[in-house]
Amino acid sequence: MKSNCLRFVCTALALSFGVCLLGGHARAGSLVQAQPQLQASPAQDSTTQGAPAAPQPSEKKITAYTLPPDLYRKAHNLGKIAFWGQLVTFIYSVVLLLLLLKWKLAPKIRDLAEKATSVRFVQALIFTPLFFFAFDFLSLPTGIARHWVLLKYRLSVQGWGSWLWDWTKGELIGFVIATIMIWILYAVMRKSPRGWWISFWVVSMVLAVFLFFLTPLIIDPLFHKFEPLQKKDPGLTASLQKMVQHAGEDIPPERMFWMGASEKVNELNAYVTGIGASKRVVVWDTTIAKMNTPQIVFVAGHEMGHYVLNHVWKGVAFFGLLLFVFYGIGFRSIGWVLRRWGGNWGIRGIDDWASLPAFLLMLLILFFITQPVANAFSRYLEHQADQYGLEVTHGLTPDSGQIAAQSFQILGEVDLADPDPNPVDIFLFYDHPANPDRVRFSLTYDPWSKDEQPEFVK
Repeated sequence: MKSNCLRFVCTALALSFGVCLLGGHARAGSLVQAQPQLQASPAQDSTTQGAPAAPQPSEKKITAYTLPPDLYRKAHNLGKIAFWGQLVTFIYSVVLLLLLLKWKLAPKIRDLAEKATSVRFVQALIFTPLFFFAFDFLSLPTGIARHWVLLKYRLSVQGWGSWLWDWTKGELIGFVIATIMIWILYAVMRKSPRGWWISFWVVSMVLAVFLFFLTPLIIDPLFHKFEPLQKKDPGLTASLQKMVQHAGEDIPPERMFWMGASEKVNELNAYVTGIGASKRVVVWDTTIAKMNTPQIVFVAGHEMGHYVLNHVWKGVAFFGLLLFVFYGIGFRSIGWVLRRWGGNWGIRGIDDWASLPAFLLMLLILFFITQPVANAFSRYLEHQADQYGLEVTHGLTPDSGQIAAQSFQILGEVDLADPDPNPVDIFLFYDHPANPDRVRFSLTYDPWSKDEQPEFVK
C-alpha cells in the first residue's frame, strides 16, 4: 500500500514521477491500470459479493474484450467507484489542508519545534513528522474506505492488521524522506529568496533518481517477498530468455524477479522498476498462477519494452519538466497567497515552517490540474510497451496478437477492468490505455502481413 504521508509529500512536492514508492509502486510502468489511491465508500451492492473470476490459463479465441453479465456489473460499478473516489479524495485533501490552515496547526507545531531547539535540522525533525502524521491520521477514513472497497470486490485479501502495519511502515519511511525534503526546501528558501525554486528543483531531481535506484533494493522488500524468477520457475525463465535473445537484448535472469503478491491481493500484474544496477523486471506470482507460458512471455515482453525503450529516463525527463513548471508557478504565486491570507493563518513568511501547508495546497491543485497531461504521457508509454510486446513475441509464439489479447482478457477478468469506461474517467485518471482498446490493438496490429517493418523489433 502507499503511505498517505509519502504519497502526499511526493505528489505535492511534485516527485510524482516515481517517489510514490511504497508497496512496490515506484515503477516506470506496470502492465495494468493502477488502482485508485483512495476510494469513497460505495453503497451496498449484492453483485460485489464473492471473489472475482480466477480463470485458469485460457486459450479460447478472443475477438474483443467482453465480460459475462455478473463480472460486467462488478467491473463497471468498480470503475464508477474509482472515478468518484478519486474526485472525492482530491476535494477531501484540499478541504483538509484549508482546515489545517484555518486551525493554525502548522504554526502551533512550528512554535513547539522552535521552543525545543534553535537548530534548524532538529526543528525539521520535530515539525515534519508531527504535521504529516496529523494530515495522514485525518486522511485515514479515505484510506480505510479504499481498502474496504478492494476487500469487498475481492481484489485484496489483506487483513486489516496487515494493512495497518503496511500503513505504519509507509508512514515511518515517509517521515524520513519528508523530513529531508522539507529541511532542504526551507534551507534553500532562506539562502536564496528569489532563486530557491530552481535550486530545490535540482535537489528534487537528484533525490528522485536516487530513490528510483534505492526503492527495489530496500523499500519494496519491506512490503513484499521477492525471489529470483529462475529459482521459482526455471522453465518460465528459460522461455523468457528465448524472448530476450529473439529481441537481441541482454536482460540476464538475475534482473528477473518473482514477487509474492498473493498474500495480499488477487490481482495480476508485472512491472519494471529501478535504475542502473537496480533495474529489474518483476512478475507477480498471481500472474504466473493464472496465465500460461506464452501469455506470460507476452507480459514480460511488455515489461521488457519499458526496459529497452528507456521509459524510466523518459519519464524522469517528462515529469522533471512538469516539476520545473510547478515550482516556477509556486514561486510566483506563494508570495501573493501569503500576503493575502498568511496573517490569518499565523504564517510569518515564505521561509516559515508554517507556510508548508499553503505551499503543498498550491502544488496539490497544480498536480490535479495537470494530471490529464501526465496520464496521457503514461498511456503513450504503455501503448509503446504493448506494441513492443507484440513485436518481440512475433515469430516466437504462434499468433502473438491472439496471445496478447488472451492476456489482456485474463487481466480484465481478474482485475475487474471496466469494459465500458467513462471517457472523462479515461481523460482524467487512466494512466494505461483502456482494456478494450488494448485487446483491439493486439488483434489488429500486424505490419508483417503488409510487408512493413515493425517499429521497435526489426
